[in-house]
Amino acid sequence: MTSFPRPPQPPQPVAESLLKRVFGFRTRLYLTWAAMLGLFASFFLSFDLKFSIILDKLPNLIGLHLAPNGFLQGAALTLFLCLCSIVASSLLGFITALARLSKSAVAFGIASFYASFFRGTPLLIQILLIYLGLPQLGIVPGAIAAGIIALSLNYGAYLSEIFRAGIVGVPHGQREASLALGMRESVIFWRVTLPQAMRTIIPPTTNQFISMLKDSSLISVMGVWEVMFLAQSYGRSSYRYIEMLSTAAIIYWLMSIGLELIQARMEQHYGKAYKQRS
Repeated sequence: MTSFPRPPQPPQPVAESLLKRVFGFRTRLYLTWAAMLGLFASFFLSFDLKFSIILDKLPNLIGLHLAPNGFLQGAALTLFLCLCSIVASSLLGFITALARLSKSAVAFGIASFYASFFRGTPLLIQILLIYLGLPQLGIVPGAIAAGIIALSLNYGAYLSEIFRAGIVGVPHGQREASLALGMRESVIFWRVTLPQAMRTIIPPTTNQFISMLKDSSLISVMGVWEVMFLAQSYGRSSYRYIEMLSTAAIIYWLMSIGLELIQARMEQHYGKAYKQRS
């Protein structure tokens, strides 16, 4: 009788190292963050900070108290500016993206001109043109309104390209398959194309919102009592710039972390269909 060789045995799994078995990925991630935070704190502590000044001005920087004019101030005002600008810029960017994708030469021309101008000029110049230029036309916006308009117009131009790229990136076969099922164009866009585009739109869009959060500090040139304006004012009055600027930097960082967490949840929601199933 002919004997056949035994089939090769599958390779045995290599035992994981003791470090990986004891410390999982999440644990090692938290330890890395803790180490980086320790180095970060030691760097700022080397500045010989005077914490009594920070604790005295922190409620105003956060926005726990109202400004002398009875409105928001500090981080609360910064969040208000950004939230209004996020809503307006998203609507403006979405409309501009649709105009860029339309077959109308007029709509395409207006949208492309708008995007080119506001992406090609500095945000600070746009803020000053709106705040100082509109009164010469008989329109006198307040400093907060001018800041919201400038941020919305500037970031709406950038978001239009992100939205357009996300919509174009959806495979054309999705639309053809939907048409074969008898779906209308409007239903295809809202139920098929846009949900798939959101997966690629969300990360760069959130990145723009974080940049907007930081660029809102430019509105301080108009005397708006947001975080940067208060930090500079308190630094000049107490001659302790490092304390105030460091506190302002940490406040901006914490607010941007909040946006990052929202981004992670939205990515998780729109990426359900792309997760590997065990």
